[in-house]
Amino acid sequence: PIQSNAPRVSPGKKSSAEVIESVIDKKMSMAIFCTASHWNTEAILLAAKKFCDKYQIESVPLAVAMTFNYPHMPQAQRVTHSKNAKLGFQSIMDHLHLLCESPDSPYRNITVLPHLDHADPERDEWALTDGTKYLASAMFDAQRYPSGKNIDMTREYVRSFGKKILVEGIMEELVVADKHEKSTGSSDNYLERAREYVRSTGIDFLVADLGTEQQSSKSDAHYMNARAKGLTAALGRKMLVLHGTSSLNTEQMHGLSDDGVVRVNMWTKIAREAGKFAAAGLFQRAESISNNDFESIESNRYIMDSIDKASDMMLDVLEALNYANFARL
Repeated sequence: PIQSNAPRVSPGKKSSAEVIESVIDKKMSMAIFCTASHWNTEAILLAAKKFCDKYQIESVPLAVAMTFNYPHMPQAQRVTHSKNAKLGFQSIMDHLHLLCESPDSPYRNITVLPHLDHADPERDEWALTDGTKYLASAMFDAQRYPSGKNIDMTREYVRSFGKKILVEGIMEELVVADKHEKSTGSSDNYLERAREYVRSTGIDFLVADLGTEQQSSKSDAHYMNARAKGLTAALGRKMLVLHGTSSLNTEQMHGLSDDGVVRVNMWTKIAREAGKFAAAGLFQRAESISNNDFESIESNRYIMDSIDKASDMMLDVLEALNYANFARL
């Protein structure tokens, strides 16, 4: 169980690994909710609080994640108007500590494992090195390099930082909706290649191609559960990370933990639907806005609507990932 005296924002490998073991023992998958704004960060924590309140439990763990300069979605750049990734990254990390560790915060019992997502060895060097002091885990993303160089670079990163943080690795390119649709890898001998990749690099988690599509606007992906189970058997332990969860519906998420998926990454669908919900409210206030009503005009109302919708969607995701098992002995 998550102890009451555990650090609420948990950088470092030892404490993070203990949380992951708890997740695996309870036959669930950990949610990795990404953020690109302070409002989205609070929505993540609000969803966890709603879940704890619903089941009358003290705390649940989840990962709050950000990309840095990832060309398909540089979330750290989106945090501030300046588009300074380092500033955005540090701002979110400081915000997390404030919200989770302040004595009077409603989120003080939520356990957060900060995660750096899709971190490129060259574009995101600062985040992968100096930035690790803020992190519980990082995805070392060398997918754009040839296989041999990917393995060499990932192995070297694990040697340098694998004692400080948990490391995710990825052996080939994943589909990104409308941006990158062709994988450089092959389905031939996938299980054997994955086993060799994990053995050669020493990673803690493998980001696997399980048929999903990142940043998808549809929930109709063909999730490859047989491949997930085969990978878990071949690797000898549960260590898979699923990206592109926006392309799945909640029914498809229920069995992920049984297939060996330990961590589930999600953002696009939540951000998109929360924005649509808040925009609908904006249109409904059109008359009040034209009459210059301050509460209808000021951005706070739009942001609060976004937080409410996003947190409700994330609450549903926590249910689908079997977080209710934390309430069971």
